[in-house]
Amino acid sequence: MMADHGDLCEGGDTAYCMNGGTCYKITFMDTLTCVCNSNYKGSRCEQFQLFSSSTSAERAGLIAAMVVVALFISVSLAVIIYYVRKMLKAKKKRQQSTPQQYWRVKPRV
Repeated sequence: MMADHGDLCEGGDTAYCMNGGTCYKITFMDTLTCVCNSNYKGSRCEQFQLFSSSTSAERAGLIAAMVVVALFISVSLAVIIYYVRKMLKAKKKRQQSTPQQYWRVKPRV
């Protein structure tokens, strides 16, 4: 007997808990309760508990922060590349618009 949970269920009450949970009867309240296996939760062990790849909230927050920083760097880099290409294109256009005088001979010194 476990003092925290009451007496083990007997007879038809043993099927009260699902997924291999252990049924206990709390005699002074005349109710049934379950102690679930590690993979299940709920009042009757009816909900499967999914495993989390992150062991803590801090680690999940760190991963989220890294993703945000990576996105910020990517967008900043894209903007810089856009403006550099735009400046190079404008410079090339200016060079093409100024006439080059091939017929003029440079003086000798």
